Amino acid sequence: MNPMRTLPSHQELVDELRYLRQRGLPRLRHCPRDALREVALAAGCCTGPDDELEGIEELLGAAVRRLAGGGPLLDTDGCDPLARAAAHCFGLFAHRRGLPAADRRKAAAAVYGVSTERFRRSQERAAVEELASAMLALAREAGRPKEPDAVATGAPQSAPVPNPPLPAPPPTTAPPRWVAERITVLLSPIELVRDVDILVSSENIYLEMSKTFRPTVSGALRRAAAVRNPSGEIVGDVLARELALWLRAHGRTGLPVRPGTVVATSAGALSRNGVRRIYHAAVATPTGGDVYHVAPTTVAEAVQASFALAREERTALSLPLSTICFPLLGAGRGGLPTDVAARWLLWAVKEELRRDPSWSVRLATRKPEHAELLKAANSGP
Repeated sequence: MNPMRTLPSHQELVDELRYLRQRGLPRLRHCPRDALREVALAAGCCTGPDDELEGIEELLGAAVRRLAGGGPLLDTDGCDPLARAAAHCFGLFAHRRGLPAADRRKAAAAVYGVSTERFRRSQERAAVEELASAMLALAREAGRPKEPDAVATGAPQSAPVPNPPLPAPPPTTAPPRWVAERITVLLSPIELVRDVDILVSSENIYLEMSKTFRPTVSGALRRAAAVRNPSGEIVGDVLARELALWLRAHGRTGLPVRPGTVVATSAGALSRNGVRRIYHAAVATPTGGDVYHVAPTTVAEAVQASFALAREERTALSLPLSTICFPLLGAGRGGLPTDVAARWLLWAVKEELRRDPSWSVRLATRKPEHAELLKAANSGP
């Protein structure tokens, strides 16, 4: 086990990765790499100056494989497009390490079938930011105490499964029983949930809400929160308008935010149901057309960011926030298998309740089979 280290910020890592992407791995020794070195050390990929460069390159490869779901990294349609694009950006595929930056970007853009300029302004940002998140996650996991072996606890020992299709949540000790008891699974559309302080909406990384006629969590909340005239027509698109104001204020109009970012708006007409705030979790990365990608780690990051924002708003807005309701983040158009989304969502929620037991959590889904998966995940460790 590696001792826990103070890790650099996500932005520091992103800045160094962007510089490295342009210069290329063969020139790594000439790149700023303080953040990369600290994360590689924390992840156990290197031990000091003698193997620092090799360790950073090993960390890059491990992070890209994590984005690929833990399986082999292949430049084929069956491999996750975000992972493939990230691998091309940094020359991680065989015989691509020394390619010029322009050629690496062209190959990465071809994964999405877009121009290099469009890729530079959109998917490349997402690939670098997701890669940084995966690297930090690897470092954090390396610093956590390992669980006892299955044999030592008397549990049956199972054969390892090579190349699992998607990563499992990080290992953790079983939470106290009261943690699970503070989580309620609701068989209900989230827009009909009442008397909950915060409803969480799943958004894309551009924070562009679904159209009101779409059968998505985002579209349903947008529709339910809108202000209508007596004839029922929408006269105030409250949530979309407030998100647009946030994007303008932060200089992100038309640009992606980091996956896992959470932005708060008012509840609009949903305040009549006892809802105080809507939190918009940017978890879905567009991959072309109507297809999206959600990394399991992004689900956990969005949950953590939601609780952090709620604690801030308790103080800054003097709001008595104590209940929060999540949908199955990533399990709709995001493409995550429902059981994977449920495990990561429950793991992240339980970790937050361990740290701050003042919250009560609702998990809302309109599908009975999804409700059963959530209940099963909540009954486990």
